[in-house]
Amino acid sequence: MRTRVPQHKSAHSADLGQLRIIGGQWRSRQFSFPMAPGLRPTPNRVRETLFNWLAPYVEGAKILDLFAGSGALCLEALSRGAGSALALDLSAKAVSSLREHLTTLDCSNCQVLQTDALQHLELQAPSSFDLVFLDPPFSQNLLLPACNLLEQHGWLADNAWVYTESENPPSSLGLPANWRLHREQKAGQVHYGLWQRTA
Repeated sequence: MRTRVPQHKSAHSADLGQLRIIGGQWRSRQFSFPMAPGLRPTPNRVRETLFNWLAPYVEGAKILDLFAGSGALCLEALSRGAGSALALDLSAKAVSSLREHLTTLDCSNCQVLQTDALQHLELQAPSSFDLVFLDPPFSQNLLLPACNLLEQHGWLADNAWVYTESENPPSSLGLPANWRLHREQKAGQVHYGLWQRTA
């Protein structure tokens, strides 16, 4: 009787999520990314809605993705013509995976850093960003401090757009007073909103 060899591939595959770019030059490209505690990739339907909202503003924009995770939002923006991007994540696996995807896509206008987003925002911004993605792990009190630091340290262009995902309705979050809630929706238990900053 032949001994069965344990199948490690399926167990490993269970630790991977799947990402598909929806629009732009890399439309329909698919990637795997490592799952991790607190990682909650933005669903395709929500991404499609968001980028419909953002359609007039993505081309040439400077992007900041503070809790990049799978990289779905950052990659989608770059695919649709964003000028450059800075993506941050604390997970070494997430950062390594996103860098691999960028190499596969031959994309050189995105910098990916393994760092704590809030600590990084304590630094004075090297330049201001036109579009910021804020999709932090829930229940860790990260969203409001990140928003305040963006304002305090010069990370935002005068009329920057900021996308947020949260457990609670956007209007209840107490975000900076000079941010105007432009659009909001809910998908499952996740509230998402698009804000425009005024200088």
